[in-house]
Amino acid sequence: MELLFLGTGTSMGVPVIGCDCPVCTSPDPRNRRNRSSVLIRHKDAHVLIDTAPELRQQALRFGLRRIDAVFLTHTHADHIFGFDDLRRFNHLQGKPIPVYGSPDTLGELQRIFAYCFRPQQPGGSKPEVELRPVEGPFRLGSLMCTPIPVWHGQMPVTGWRIGRVAYVTDASRIPDESLALLEDLDVLVLGALRFRPHPTHMSIGEALSVIADLKPRQAFLTHLSHDVDHARTDQDLPPAVHLAYDGLSVHVPDPEDGAP
Repeated sequence: MELLFLGTGTSMGVPVIGCDCPVCTSPDPRNRRNRSSVLIRHKDAHVLIDTAPELRQQALRFGLRRIDAVFLTHTHADHIFGFDDLRRFNHLQGKPIPVYGSPDTLGELQRIFAYCFRPQQPGGSKPEVELRPVEGPFRLGSLMCTPIPVWHGQMPVTGWRIGRVAYVTDASRIPDESLALLEDLDVLVLGALRFRPHPTHMSIGEALSVIADLKPRQAFLTHLSHDVDHARTDQDLPPAVHLAYDGLSVHVPDPEDGAP
């Protein structure tokens, strides 16, 4: 299984418009962050988690030609505003793409992108998707997939466990019952906005505390703001914990079952 980070930035991306801070003006390419999204490749499945606003650019940069399924975490703009770019994958693949998410997330998606779910005029083009509400574990090909309910401030958000890899972003709190679903992981990806506390996101310190409790074999921090310099921060993290960066590819053992 391969985990490819397409974007690792917060809602404004990095560099931030009109900012001259050391991170926004850094020559280190790891400090240039598109909005957060990942691609998971495993044998019979290419799974995209979230359709970031830069999806077209991410697809061109990393050579994406296939998306077998989309998993959504929530409907904030930085996580879904590349949704329209899915239509190119419809053209390439010749079929609709299943989109998985909580019932509330999929309902909100239909409201925001209402044109995608209305009859199309002749000659038009729009994403062709099949909405698949998820409220418990399911299989996608050979992969066991489990939604992980977490809280983004007062907003419910879905993290995802796919085999022995989990992706949890935009979380300020993980309930105990969800922590139990994140045990025995090869890789945990966790959002960590900045060093200072934030009302709707984990800080780096809070994320490290969760990682210390769960003890995944590897952990990566994502959804990073321009307060976080890659080189300076990464060198001070605990063993087996790293900052993710756009283009990072992580290979993990193939899951045999992956059920938590």
